[in-house]
Amino acid sequence: MVGYPSARRGVFLDAVLFANGVIENTERAREAAESADLVVAANGGARHCLRLGVMPQLIVGDLDSLDDAGQRTLEAGGTEFIVHPPNKDQTDLELALLVAVARDAKKITVLGAMGGRLDMTVANVLLLALPELSEVRVELWHGDQTAWLIRPPGGTLRGESGDIVSLIPLGGDAQGVTTEGLEFVLEDQTLEFGPARGVSNVIVGPSPRIELHAGALLVVLTPDAP
Repeated sequence: MVGYPSARRGVFLDAVLFANGVIENTERAREAAESADLVVAANGGARHCLRLGVMPQLIVGDLDSLDDAGQRTLEAGGTEFIVHPPNKDQTDLELALLVAVARDAKKITVLGAMGGRLDMTVANVLLLALPELSEVRVELWHGDQTAWLIRPPGGTLRGESGDIVSLIPLGGDAQGVTTEGLEFVLEDQTLEFGPARGVSNVIVGPSPRIELHAGALLVVLTPDAP
């Protein structure tokens, strides 16, 4: 089982969070965990860690999805437990994200945030809009796909030519949207909250970029050749 440095405060830049959903690309997940400074499991996400041979530094949640044997294995490996009561206002993933931010993570990769219950999948995606994450690069990985939130003034895309890019307004209209290097061009336009106008664009040029003046865009990148 792979181990990691102790979870000291103030030293982490790159964190990986395991949630309790579906992890389709286990190789990608394991590689992300092995290269991270901090590995956190949100409650049942600890079972993914055990299955992949990953020893997380932190377990956050109410522990209702972790059996006694798994808990003993993690305790023996030196994992720290941050336990919350079952009756709480936040989900385990939300609590784990806030812990990672509190420990100075600047980039957070979330694995297992999707699949299973539809309500949990939607809620996990909406966590990207948390104010506490506004200065942190947070990515949701599902299989070979990557999702993240772009706020004003915008940002670059790290995809390749032929990759599919969907731009979905989150929390309201996205205004002043301009795209560079995408097949379907937007120039200072509004993507309205609700309609699927921004779905299934394609990267066609180098250094693709998205700019916006107001609102937020959920970006979902699907590789052309996973």
